Amino acid sequence: METAAAFEGTRHWTPDGPLDLARTLAPLGRGPGDPAFRVADGAVWRTCRTPAGPGTLRVARAAGDRVTAGAWGPGGAWLLDALPALLGAADDPAAFRPRHRLLHEAHRRHPGLRLTRTGRVLESLIPSVLEQKVTSDEAYRAWRLLLHRYGETAPGPLPGLKVVPDARTWALIPSWEWHRAGVDYRRAGTIVRAARVVERMEEAAGMTPEDAAARLTLIPGIGPWTAAETVQRSHGAPDAVTTGDLHLPHHVGHALTGAPRTDDAAMLELLAPYAGQRHRATRLILLTAPGPPRRAPRFAPNDIRHI
Repeated sequence: METAAAFEGTRHWTPDGPLDLARTLAPLGRGPGDPAFRVADGAVWRTCRTPAGPGTLRVARAAGDRVTAGAWGPGGAWLLDALPALLGAADDPAAFRPRHRLLHEAHRRHPGLRLTRTGRVLESLIPSVLEQKVTSDEAYRAWRLLLHRYGETAPGPLPGLKVVPDARTWALIPSWEWHRAGVDYRRAGTIVRAARVVERMEEAAGMTPEDAAARLTLIPGIGPWTAAETVQRSHGAPDAVTTGDLHLPHHVGHALTGAPRTDDAAMLELLAPYAGQRHRATRLILLTAPGPPRRAPRFAPNDIRHI
């Protein structure tokens, strides 16, 4: 621990109940090959642009119930301080009361599922914007390309990791680079607008999930879908159910009623008994129940790079 830039430290932490490390942190990974997230040798690695600067965190199980974490870079100390929240220390799985046989079984089978809380808004908001109205493959590809092009080499011993660009860098990416990454002008404009008010975005981390989502949706281009996907990660919000999704209502409806097609209104009605825990209910459904049979071909990617 010489200078802040050369920080290298460790921390051990014991959760107060079961912890499924991989499933708890899985929502932070944005597809295969995410430069900011990797699982290697039984450990989860993630990078983060903290208030103190870039940092890398490695989290793994240790002896007994303990978790051990190592951190590098100027943001390393911040990441170690935030470790319990990241691993769901503020989450309360016992607050969930299953009312359906499938959810009862899912809750029993996944006692270690916690809802992660990063405390950082922009890093969750930007990939969520990239995922608006495109296939997952398109969004993941754009995220990889932009991080490799504009991200900072992550501190620490694992090669190939990148730290997300700072807000100024996001705001200054030229239009042709967005186009090269396959990002249309609407999504690019939304990200630029959010980056230009980054202080207001990060202030939302200290708000309730509901107030944070309301602040996010003040930015043109950010709607309820994007806001929910963001606060689920930044706040560990147990009730931030995603509406406006192409697949989730059908998945929830099929799991709970057997219906092949369900809209948002019907999904919310099915989830009403889990008010306060609706996001957890959908996570458990996605972990446990298969989706309905497909009735149409997969949505074809629309590669704007050739336009």
